[in-house]
Amino acid sequence: MRNIYKYWRAIASDDSFLSLLKGTESLVAKLLSLGMIVVLIVASVDLWRVMIRQLVFEEPYGSFTSSLLEIFGLFLNVLVALEVLENISAYLKKHVVQVELVIVTSLTAVARKIIILDSKSTTGVELIGLGVAVLALAGGYWIVRHSNRHDRNQNSEHDQNPDHSDHD
Repeated sequence: MRNIYKYWRAIASDDSFLSLLKGTESLVAKLLSLGMIVVLIVASVDLWRVMIRQLVFEEPYGSFTSSLLEIFGLFLNVLVALEVLENISAYLKKHVVQVELVIVTSLTAVARKIIILDSKSTTGVELIGLGVAVLALAGGYWIVRHSNRHDRNQNSEHDQNPDHSDHD
């Protein structure tokens, strides 16, 4: 019974538990990366399939322009998937969610929605919502970017002045 108690204390210690959490996070991020690679491959194949169908098998005059929005949407799908994969990779490297990357990915996704928007079936409320989303994401991006620059400038000033102390 005493050995079981020692074993349980060793497993239940904060360090062991935090190590288990870190390993779990890393495993999940790696599985997400693999899944995102599959998504990228499928999205790329779909993009090429549509482009080849439009260029080779459709009538040459006017048909390609009618499917340009579909092709742009597929291109942007691949770009969004690449950015999500970059977010996951950055998390694996630094174990921190990089807000700037997440906002840029969100802006790309909203831009995709705007580019492929069907103006005939879109309501005014939807347009206002997209406008608010763009403004909020752009404002958030500016704040995060400004904050990151400010932090980098402070760190470089601190590094350049070795006499400077954090305890001033």
